[in-house]
Amino acid sequence: MKDRVSDFKLSTSDFAKLWLLEPDVTFLNHGSFGACPIPVLEAQQRFRQQLEQQPLRFYREFEALLDATKNQLSEFVGADASDLVFVPNATTGINAVLRSLSFRPGDELLTTSQEYNACRNVLNFVAQKTGAKVVVAEVPFPINTPEQVIEAVIECVSPQTRLVLLDHITSQTGLIFPIRELVKELRDRGIDTLVDGAHALGMVSLNLREIGATFYTGNCHKWLCAPKGAAFLYVRRDRQSLIRPTTISHGANSPRTDKSRFQLEFDWMGTDDPSAYLCVAEAIKFMGSLLPGGWSELRARNRSLVLQARELLCEVLGVAPSCPEEMIGSMAVVCLPDDCTEFGKTRAIPPIQDMLWEKFKIEVPVIYWPEYPQQLLRISAQIYNKMEDYEYLAEVLTNLLK
Repeated sequence: MKDRVSDFKLSTSDFAKLWLLEPDVTFLNHGSFGACPIPVLEAQQRFRQQLEQQPLRFYREFEALLDATKNQLSEFVGADASDLVFVPNATTGINAVLRSLSFRPGDELLTTSQEYNACRNVLNFVAQKTGAKVVVAEVPFPINTPEQVIEAVIECVSPQTRLVLLDHITSQTGLIFPIRELVKELRDRGIDTLVDGAHALGMVSLNLREIGATFYTGNCHKWLCAPKGAAFLYVRRDRQSLIRPTTISHGANSPRTDKSRFQLEFDWMGTDDPSAYLCVAEAIKFMGSLLPGGWSELRARNRSLVLQARELLCEVLGVAPSCPEEMIGSMAVVCLPDDCTEFGKTRAIPPIQDMLWEKFKIEVPVIYWPEYPQQLLRISAQIYNKMEDYEYLAEVLTNLLK
């Protein structure tokens, strides 16, 4: 490695001081677990303090606090508050839906080759228990147009298709699927859709009424920047009586009639720390206050930055972009050249990812895709990032691969 790399000076974003992220780390992996800003963490600590100071009073007031937060979230995602419930993460939401529905031998559960592994595992589990069959639509990658996603999915639809599980934004490849068009095509065929929107909230503008999915679940801890342990599940009203939480508790036989069984069961599943849920409204407000144009400007800024970074990395690595710009939000992947195979394959995490972290303190995921030896490098862009972060990554990779 040349001295000019070790001497490369990083610029720290003016916004970085609002996060607890270590200043000597080049953090380009917001997409994996998010990062919660300090003011939102402080709000969470205030809720936790109230809980411990007087637990009974806190839980007496909890439902009103939860409803207020749910109202704020419903406005942000374009849905009625009565159609939303909180869950700890999107995978829990996927479990709640798939494990509530009834399937029979011969039923087909359709998904794509780019579905997130944890959620694909839920689909496999349900199919094994019920005798249903998992059908996988092969979505090409690299990809030229969003229409290729629609074609791949629709080609796999049959009279036996009962449910389609779709990513809104894929985890491994960072693609924004044409989810509204997909849902419409499937709805026109009488097929229910379950959308895994783990990355969508805060990355793209959401309007669940317009999307029209039967079920939709998304994380609040990623691009919305709420604390870990906050996500939501949307269920269309005519399907709510079918969906039960993974934990059955007091709501199952509550005599209350002022709320739906759907709300009563999900809102209280037992004693827990609900502070992450209660901070969702604070995260919406705080992140929306960082730029004059609010959330629209924030999303546009992050997208512009990741597109610039992708262009730079493709240029220095001598590779072509793997998808059109219209399929990119705040994450993008770059196909690493064949030279990267010289680092070998020793375990699930490619050695080059470990090297970038251990030698250069660059936190960025490298993914075997679709399998070894092909590797993808996935970059994220959040407001605390600057172009200098990606220039440093490009400089390191250029020298590593010489």
